[in-house]
Order: sequence, then structure tokens, then C-alpha cells
Amino acid sequence: MATIPTNTNDVFTDAKPGDKRPPPKYPSQHMPLSRKDSVMVTPGAEGLTVPQGAHTGKCIGVFTSGGDSQGMNAAVRACVRMGFYLGCKVYMIKEGYQGMVDGGDNIVEASWPSVSGIMQLGGTVIGSARCAEFRERSGRLRAAKNLLENNITNLVVIGGDGSLTGANLFRQEWDGLLQELVETGQVTPEKRDQCRSLNIAGMVGSIDNDFCGTDMTIGTDSALHRIVEAVDAITTTAASHQRAFVLEVMGRHCGYLALVAALASEADWVFIPEWPPEPNWEDTLCNKLVLERKLGLRLNIIIVAEGAIDREGKAITGEMVKNLITTRLKFDTRVTVLGHVQRGGRPSAFDRILGCRMGAEAAVALMDATPDTPACVVSLDGNQTVRVPLMECVERTKAVQKAMDAKNFQEAVRLRGRSFQNNLFTYRKLSKLQPPPNMCDEKGELCKKTKNLALMNIGAPACGMNATMRSFVRLALTRGYRVLGIQDSLDGLLRDNVKPISWTEVTGWSSAGGSLLGTKKQTAGKVGYEKIAAAMEKHQINALCVIGGFEAYYSVLQMTQERKNYKAFCIPMVVIPCTISNNVPGTDFSLGADTALNEITDICDRIKQSATGTKRRVFIVETMGGYCGYLATMSGLAGGADQAYIYEESFNMEDLQGDVRHLKTKIYEKGVQRGLILRNENANSNYTTNFIYQLFSEEGKGTFTCRMNVLGHMQQGGQPTPFDRNYGTKMAAKAVEHLIGQVEEYSRDDGTVYSDDPKSATLLGMQKRHLEFTPVENLAERTNFEQRLPKHQWWLKLRPLLRILAKHESKYVSDAMAAGVDEVEEEDNI
Repeated sequence: MATIPTNTNDVFTDAKPGDKRPPPKYPSQHMPLSRKDSVMVTPGAEGLTVPQGAHTGKCIGVFTSGGDSQGMNAAVRACVRMGFYLGCKVYMIKEGYQGMVDGGDNIVEASWPSVSGIMQLGGTVIGSARCAEFRERSGRLRAAKNLLENNITNLVVIGGDGSLTGANLFRQEWDGLLQELVETGQVTPEKRDQCRSLNIAGMVGSIDNDFCGTDMTIGTDSALHRIVEAVDAITTTAASHQRAFVLEVMGRHCGYLALVAALASEADWVFIPEWPPEPNWEDTLCNKLVLERKLGLRLNIIIVAEGAIDREGKAITGEMVKNLITTRLKFDTRVTVLGHVQRGGRPSAFDRILGCRMGAEAAVALMDATPDTPACVVSLDGNQTVRVPLMECVERTKAVQKAMDAKNFQEAVRLRGRSFQNNLFTYRKLSKLQPPPNMCDEKGELCKKTKNLALMNIGAPACGMNATMRSFVRLALTRGYRVLGIQDSLDGLLRDNVKPISWTEVTGWSSAGGSLLGTKKQTAGKVGYEKIAAAMEKHQINALCVIGGFEAYYSVLQMTQERKNYKAFCIPMVVIPCTISNNVPGTDFSLGADTALNEITDICDRIKQSATGTKRRVFIVETMGGYCGYLATMSGLAGGADQAYIYEESFNMEDLQGDVRHLKTKIYEKGVQRGLILRNENANSNYTTNFIYQLFSEEGKGTFTCRMNVLGHMQQGGQPTPFDRNYGTKMAAKAVEHLIGQVEEYSRDDGTVYSDDPKSATLLGMQKRHLEFTPVENLAERTNFEQRLPKHQWWLKLRPLLRILAKHESKYVSDAMAAGVDEVEEEDNI
């Protein structure tokens, strides 16, 4: 068992910018890596170093095809710049397959500046177009000739299943096309032999998330942002006038957008093509809306996917639903068709980072390919980059549509994958008006089971807490368990601020930021074990769910270590990590971090835009995170930063001077107008944000000017992103099932629940491809308690990518793994 510090005053002092970095007190604690060290993959992680310039002389072509989606530009930029790192020439093919067929000026060699300043733009800067000519062999013959003129034998395709299928056909015909070009005298036999094989790597750019083989397609998260922003805005006017609103969203063949938006916005009803409503759904819907009004609810939100159908395959439209409600119920009802608004706007931080990771891996995958390597799609499985055979994905995607055409809707949902199934199951549970009467009363006080599940927040507030609590409360009540809400953390427990939470009490919580239950930054050891144990016994707490940051994890760990002294702690306990700092061990992602990343990225976009049309300028921006550099690194990747200074990667004056020279070169020689430098608040006690600002201002004189911005608590505010709402909802669902299972397992004949098994005190987190419960005592060995950090942090392996995309010297480490479509779809990920 790992030794943990007992003096919480030493460990949990609130770190301020400029605080002196304390020396390590514990032998197991690691010191920060240097820049040289950090080019290696994170200890314990898998990865293969990709040498710089290893593929000099090869040529890559990148194009976007089909419908546009936010994040495509980030993918194009990453592919181009990773190609340069590998030593390749990279060509951008404008207007998709049409540009490939037409050739000429549509195929242009990319340069470093040509992909600068495009990450924050929606759509695709290189254009996309439908191309009937490429569907014919004659068109593909012209395309092959145009590629050969530029020695392009490696293609990165960013598009949907149609675009990827076309690329695979092109690859299969390549040898025959080259032979025909030789026979007609259009190319020489030498050119044919030089370009004998065509390699294909695909990335799925589609807002619908309708492609099997990946958790998220590029653009989906941004489209969800547009939808949820619209629903949040509509709810205020709907409530003012007691209106019903029907929102029609995209999703002709896939209901993912509608389903997840319904989960995130607490919609009353959702229509999706994979799961049509039961017969007589009109009566069921109207009865539900009438009952909601009787319960005092002033608005109704109904979301309809554009491809929604009934059980007979007949279309269900937003206008049909509106006419039903106005005719039968006489409710004031409006229809809003979001249309192409969902495709527009700036990409979310998630889509920018996804595009960067996928674009870089696509370029590497092409260089790894051999003539016998099948075309692949670079995908995301949980938090793991994977390469999946392209045609496996295409065939699975087509199988979903075949199942829907055959009215085998259960099979269609199964083929969408476990994550989609669980989204649907969770929505159907959460969207009910009240718990099943045979399980619990409306107030949540009289429940079938005699056991109590307690819910508490500990730590700083973060977006996603309320969505998690809503899901936990309702899913527990449907199982017949009473949920005790503990207000204001451990202090509230000691003051008896504990009461059952009802079904209707958590209505509307998903969209709220902060913590509606109240939270404080404190730990069990500081509050007092004896007092906490007595309060838990007093309120008959049989299981505990704690939502919060490092303090939440540490408190549960402390109580677990004290089980030998207090039997009140011998109950099932689960921690759901929720902190913008993302510094809790045992999980790749913490709730709230995505919202904070989007806040930082949005602010950085506006900061850079403020200098448009003025002199050349470099911005120094300070982010939060304590000693964890996650926010600085990931927002740097999403914002196209030139550098991000963090505690985990030490730097010195020589590094700072080198960064100034690097910026001067980019601005003076490459014509770049703006620079962005991010610094974590505790990156270094001597090289403060103000020091870096003054250094860059002095050394940059004559080339650029500087401005400094400390973002502060803006990063903690705002409404939760769709990602944090959905992630919190799913984490709560997992936690409820886990706790209830353990309560039933560890119940004794006298009605008490007792377990001192380490597996009964766990932290639920995303670890690469899986959501896993890890005993908190096991996590103690992986924790740097002094700086409140995990000893191994997965995102450190993205630091080289950040530098490569900013034209710094570095070494890239690829951790992509091969996977089949069945492996990806069977995981229940975000």
C-alpha cells in the first residue's frame, strides 16, 4: 500500500502564480522533465518514435470531399505540417475529387504559411465539391494522370463514407489505370514503375457521426455545440410564453446528433431514424406534454432528426409534430429548423484537437503503408488513436442502413455500437416525468429499497457537475434507491444539510454551470474522520458518490485508509473526477476540462483577432490548472500556439531566448502576423507570466510587440459543453450501476452494508479505450501528492506534436494501434 502524506496543510495549500516550487518530499515523486526528455513517450505508454525527415522525396496529397464540417482545416494543417516533418512534399487538392480530375491549378504544393491561421475557421479552406466525373472510370483515369504529374502516390482523404469508398476503389484500380496511361502514351513506363502503388489514409469528416469504426467524426462535437446553444437560447423564450418548441436537426441516416442533444438539453422527446416511436406515439406524446404542464413546467422541447421515421418507415417531420400538438392540445408551438447553422461557426476545441491528432497520424500511416497494406481510417476509440481497415468501416455503416430499410431497428441500434445503445437507454430512463411508482414516490423519500445512496461534491466547482448529479439521482430512483444530497461538501454533512433529492428537483440541472448542490475545497483529513463517520452513521449512508477534483479523490482515499478505525467508511464509494485542471489520477479526462478548454480557445481566438490589421503582435496568455499543464498544452494545440510553458516540462533562459528567436524568424521571414504563447499558472516560480511578457517585449523590439492576458476564473464559468454534459450523464449511469451492485453484494442480514475490500472504494475514469473503476488505494502509488498530479499523464505525448505544428525541432511519437471495427464499436466510450 502506498504511503500518502498525513499533513494535508502541506499538500493542499492553494497554489498561486509565482509561488515557489516546493522540492519533492516523497521518494516516488518525479521531477519535471526537460524539453529534451519530453520528446520521449510518457513512461508506461506505448509508442514508436518517428524520425524527422525519414521519408524525404515522397509526396502526399490531401483533400476534403463531400459535406464540409468544422475541424477539417485543423486536419489539413496537421497533415501538411506533419508531412513536412517527415520530409515529404505535400500538395493540397482543391475542390475535392473535382479538383483531382481537373488538375492544373487545383493541385498546389503546400507551404508553411499556406496553412497558417486556418484552425479557427469553419468549413474547409481548400474547398469541397461533388464530382460525378470521378464516379466514371474515365474521370478516375484523368485523376490518376494529374496525380502522377506531381508524383503523388499517397492520399489523405477527409470526408464521409462515399468519399472514402471512392478512394478505396481508386486504389484498387490504380495499377490498371497506370497501365492504360502507359498504353495510351500519356505516361512513361518509368513513371509507372516509380509510382506503382497508391496508399490511402482516411479521416471521417461528418457532423452526423454516422460512420462506424470511430467514436467521433470530425465536426460532430462542433455541430452539437450549435444545437445545444440553440436549445439553451430557445428555452428562455419558451418558458416566458409557455410554448412548445420543435427543433429539427441534421441526421438523415443517423440520429446521433438528435439523441445526444436530447440528453444534453433534457429534451422531452426525441425522434431518430434508428429507433422509431411505438405505435400510437401521438397519444403518448400528447399525454406526456399535458402532464408536464400540470406539474408546473412552462416549456416543452422536442428534437426531431431530419431522417426520423415511424415503425412503418414513413417520415416524421418537425412540422408534423407541431401540427399534432397545436391541433390536439392547442399549445402555442413553434418549429425551428437549424439546417446548415449546424455546419457553420468555429470548430470546438475537441474538433480542433481531434483534427490535429488524426491529421498527423494519417500522414504517418501513409509512410508506414506497404503495397499490401489495406486502406485505413484513422479513428478515435475512447482516447486511443486507432487505424481501422477502411472497407470494414464502410460495410458496417452500410449494414446499419440495410437494417433500418428492413425495419430491423433493434439490429440497427446494435450496429451503431455499445455507446449509441447506452445513450438511447439512458435517455429513455432520464426523460420520464417521474420514477416508476412501484420503485419510488415523486419526492424521492419513500423508495422500495431501504438503502440510501449519498451524493456530494468536493473541490472547486466545474461544469458538468450538475448534469452528473441529475443523471445519478434519476437513475438511482428508477432502481428504487433513495438519494441523499449532501449540500456544501463535508461541512454540510457535519451541519446535517442532508436531504433526499426528488425527481423533479433536478429538472433543468444539465445546462447549469457550477454546483447547485454546493461544493468546497476541503479534505476528509482536515475536517476530521471521527466527525465525518458519526454524521454518516447518523444519516444511514450505505453508499457514497463524490463528484469533484483532487480533493474529492484524496478525501475518499483518506477515508478508505481509515476503514480500520471507522466502520462507517466500510461502504461502497465512487469518485467521479470533475475539475477543469484534469489533474486526477486514474482518468484521461475529468469533467469540466472540456468546457474550460473551449473557454480558453474562444478567448484566444478573440485575442488574436483583436490584432487583425495592426502591427505584428505576440500574446502571452496565462491559464489555470495548478501544477497541471493540461489546459495550457491542449488549448495551445487547439489554438495553434507557438509555445506552451508548463510545470511538467522544465525550461530555462536559453529555451526562452530560443523561443523569441523562433518567433522573430517566423514573423520576419515567413510573414506570420501574430504569435500566441501560453503559460500554466505554476509553470515556474521565477519565469512568471509577467517576466516572460517583459522578456519577449524587450527581445522582440523592432519585430513584434507583446500583450499579456491572465484569464483567471473565466475558465471556470460558462455553461457546460455538450461533451461535459454527455460525459457526466454516462459517468453517473456507470456509477449508479456499480454502487447498487456493490450495495446488494455487501448487504448483511441486519440490513447494514459492510465492505473493507479495496475494490469497494474506486475512481471511475476514462483510460484510453475504456471506462474503468480503479481502487483509490491503487491510485495512491500513481500520485504526486506534492503538486497534486498523476505521475504519468497521457497528454504529455502530445507535446512534441504541439511543437512540430509550431515549427519547433522535436521528435514525434506515434501511439496509434491497429483495430477492427468490431473492437471499436464494442467499447462504451464517450
